[in-house]
Amino acid sequence: MAKTIFISNRLPVSIGIPEAGDSFSITASIGGLATGLKTVHESGKSLWIGWNGIASESIPDSLRIEQEKELLSDFGCIPVYFNASTVETFYEGYCNKTIWPLFHYFTEKTQWSDNLWEDYVTGQKQFLDVLRTVIGPNDTVWIHDYQLMLLPNMIRQEFPEVTIGFFLHIPFPSSEIFRLIPQRKQLLEGLLGANLIGFHTYDYARHFISCTRRILGIESNFGRIAMPSHVAVVDTFPMGIDYERYSDASKEMIANPDMNVLIEKVAGRKIILSVDRLDYTKGIPERIGAFKAFLETNGEYCGKVHLVLIAAPSRSGVEAYQNLQKEVEELVGHVNGKHAHMGWIPIWFFCRPFSFDELVSLYRVSDVLLCTPLRDGMNLVVKEYIAARTDRRGAIVLSETAGAASELGEAFLVNPNDNAAIAHAILQALEMPEAIQADKMSAMQKRIMRYSVQKWSHDFLDRLKNLCEQTERFKQRFMKVSDMDKLVAAYRSAGKRLLVLDYDGTLVPLASLPSQAIPDLQLYSLIEKLSADPKNSVMIISGRKKQELDEWFGMMNITLSAEHGLWLRERGSDWVTSLSIDDSWKKDLLPVLEAYVDRTPGSFIEEKTVGFAWHYRNSEPELAEVRLNELRETLMGYIQNHPMSILSGSKVLELRDANASKGTVLKKLIERHESDFILCAGDDTTDEDMFMVLPDLSWSIRIGETNTKAAYNMASYRDIRVLFERITATE
Repeated sequence: MAKTIFISNRLPVSIGIPEAGDSFSITASIGGLATGLKTVHESGKSLWIGWNGIASESIPDSLRIEQEKELLSDFGCIPVYFNASTVETFYEGYCNKTIWPLFHYFTEKTQWSDNLWEDYVTGQKQFLDVLRTVIGPNDTVWIHDYQLMLLPNMIRQEFPEVTIGFFLHIPFPSSEIFRLIPQRKQLLEGLLGANLIGFHTYDYARHFISCTRRILGIESNFGRIAMPSHVAVVDTFPMGIDYERYSDASKEMIANPDMNVLIEKVAGRKIILSVDRLDYTKGIPERIGAFKAFLETNGEYCGKVHLVLIAAPSRSGVEAYQNLQKEVEELVGHVNGKHAHMGWIPIWFFCRPFSFDELVSLYRVSDVLLCTPLRDGMNLVVKEYIAARTDRRGAIVLSETAGAASELGEAFLVNPNDNAAIAHAILQALEMPEAIQADKMSAMQKRIMRYSVQKWSHDFLDRLKNLCEQTERFKQRFMKVSDMDKLVAAYRSAGKRLLVLDYDGTLVPLASLPSQAIPDLQLYSLIEKLSADPKNSVMIISGRKKQELDEWFGMMNITLSAEHGLWLRERGSDWVTSLSIDDSWKKDLLPVLEAYVDRTPGSFIEEKTVGFAWHYRNSEPELAEVRLNELRETLMGYIQNHPMSILSGSKVLELRDANASKGTVLKKLIERHESDFILCAGDDTTDEDMFMVLPDLSWSIRIGETNTKAAYNMASYRDIRVLFERITATE
């Protein structure tokens, strides 16, 4: 039976082992990912693979088997074992010394090391080793977060039929930042092994697509990226919270002695609440500076407001985090020392985690939530605050660089580096009328109530399921082994055959420069075998110039067609054209094209007999797209009075004689060859003209996953070569 397998760095449980080491306890984690996947995970058709949070040498052998049994039977979990050294080199290594700072735009804190990278690869192989023991061919695998960015492609290579999803819970940086990583290609290829790649916001998804274009040279079509074995879809799924958990707890207002003492002490004063993990990405020092600026510019609030600053310790063994804690403590001391007076301390600083009940109580009594991270993937604290405010009171000052900002336009959005702007937003939030508070809070509550963490997880899995169903339907168009068997049988039983083949993208891979896409020895061998058979007529039809085709294939016994049918050279004959050639217009249009080359670095012009080709494969993608649209509009105005047509190909825009067409020349060729077997293959829109003129019972193939008039699709030029290897093999 097919199942869903979740894979994350940590299991959704906490394991405790006393010092005696003779027993253990397992408790389920609450909140975040564990809550979001709980419904699906508890359905009985899923497993969860992850590190158990304990160095393997800390688990006595006598307990390991028993612990594994309980994890599987009671929690549906399978542990990955890391020793203390692996924890240090994998999680604390490349994950948090390279990916974490760079993805949060802290390039100065990023460390580069081949050893860190090797440990990152090795760590993910350990997850793959565990997955191998339980995975089935029809399973769905959902991988989570930056610790496992290589795993999707590792799984794809070994289990190509498995459905794979990946979700990144941190920001994905712009291409200018991401390209700094030496292993940038490997990371992108790792993620592209997934069928569905999810991000919190559209900006993150846009950055990822931009990176695939700039770094890998792979285009996307409305978020769909065609890979050799599958299509990877990029989409956004803003993660939510367990809304009812916070709203219900808020209604109950569970009594907490410590919170009651705090609430009594601040009676009559305003509370500004800040809740974060102690991390340099959270902008805590900057936040303290902004609060200091608020006090200094709004003296009337001195003695009337408190900043309750909660910073849960994080990675306390790392020097950078130790230094951050020291800096925060010094800043708090400075503000309190300067502004405090008898009976009033401006900042109450807590360097410890608070319980769920404590946080809900604080959410309920705080007038303002101050949430200004320098960069944050989503930030769920702000959503927790909204859910807890069932009284529809309170206000939010939120960093525009937090993922949640894209959903919460009713908050006061600020630049986290602008102390003056934050101080002003705090003032606005404190003085906002209750009626406006209620309107804003109500709007935000409705939004995050609808898209809870449970809705988030179900949406992702439903989208993944639908994508795979679409893929399966589309795969019916791809030539299967049985289809190839039928084609080979029809080929061998035929008395006279016509084989018509496009060149770039069909017989050879597309190259960044046309001059680089030259035939290789394997291709020459295949064409030689095909053309040596007296039953065969082989034709290569291309947009290339006749000089290039002559250079590469002129010595072979095949028919050649250049410039999309403008020129034809049948076997043993010279190049001829049936069209009257008028190129007088070229001198007028060339300066226009040259102007676009000058304004689009990386592009160039290829001049043909009757036309031009503007290539932009090596140009900056977004700029090229803008210039492409401009050029097309310019040319449309010009060709109204000339018998010309504009043709869009793969990273090329061609201007050619309107009467030149691959379909036209192929139709004439078919009329002259009474073949009982016709095979036609191409890879782009120019080849659709050929597919449309083919007689019934012809074999037509379009390279790539795209809608086509051809009868079949194939993934790449390699599949065409495999087909030729089969039909030229000794019968």
